[in-house]
Amino acid sequence: MKKNILIINLGSTSTKVSLYSEMAEVFSESISHSQDELKPFITIWEQTDFRKSKILEVLKKNNISLSTLDAISCRGGLLKPVEGGIYILNEEMVEDMKSERYGSHPTSVGNIISYEIGQEYKIPVIVADPPVTDEFIPLARYSGMKEIPRISSFHALNQKRTARNVSETLGIPYEKLNLIVAHLGGGISVAAHRMGKVIDVNNALDGDGPFSPERAGTVPAGDLIKMCFSGKFSEQEMVKKIKGEGGLMSYLGTNSVLEVQEKIINGDEYALEVLESMTYQICKEIGACACVLEGYIDAIILTGSLAHSERIVSWIKKRTEFIAPMYIRAGENEMLSLAENALRYLHGKEAAKTY
Repeated sequence: MKKNILIINLGSTSTKVSLYSEMAEVFSESISHSQDELKPFITIWEQTDFRKSKILEVLKKNNISLSTLDAISCRGGLLKPVEGGIYILNEEMVEDMKSERYGSHPTSVGNIISYEIGQEYKIPVIVADPPVTDEFIPLARYSGMKEIPRISSFHALNQKRTARNVSETLGIPYEKLNLIVAHLGGGISVAAHRMGKVIDVNNALDGDGPFSPERAGTVPAGDLIKMCFSGKFSEQEMVKKIKGEGGLMSYLGTNSVLEVQEKIINGDEYALEVLESMTYQICKEIGACACVLEGYIDAIILTGSLAHSERIVSWIKKRTEFIAPMYIRAGENEMLSLAENALRYLHGKEAAKTY
């Protein structure tokens, strides 16, 4: 009997819902949330009922009964570091996400929503290759302050699947390649993949690396400390400046690259410079990964929604194509990957790991 899998994937500004019957997509819908729509919610947890209602509306519109589902597969939230693979969402994972001891991101809200639905309808909820997948080499953990180790927090699900897709194109196993993969979306992660392991990557959530449409990335530490203690901002306001109101939002008042491109077309030179500076920082991160891999790079891969932009891709190519051949895999493979992982579990091809 064919297995029905509901896929739930929450991003910073979108709620994605898909239904698969085996590997056949029954429907897929991405609900975009404007900054004005999300502005009333101070914390991500305040978005829970709002996001859940949107998911249930999509299911109702497509005449899907939750009782017909064999599994729910959702993009992993922020947990303690774990190895890649499949996990069954459990109470311990939920409590770790709610505590925010490992960070805060809308993916965690998606996990809570999935868990609530799964508990009500007795449906297993599957998480695969969560963003805290950790394969760092020891040298990558040093930040410069003993109290603050660098952590692995990135778009592991899409990065891993996209890397395997390019490895198939090259006819070489992923485990035998050195790759630099840049996921370009609301958050940006640039990772060094060495022989099937992500040995270093910027903290794409709220730590370091290039600024993105809504995240500040690396900012001057001294000035940031002064800002925190200026008395002008609360802790929550400072957190929002780092993630949510950073990057393009800070400079241009929008996290939409489409809107920025429209400004550029209309002759906005400042918008042009800001967008190019974002890609400039991406290129610097790609160069850093080239050093991590000691110059042995089989390919550079650009993925994520921003890889659809010819302008952004051309800027990155100009500064980095001397390093290695570049492959463009625009968009995200996360929904398909989540379905594949769920099916491997449901058909007994891969056992779930214990959190």
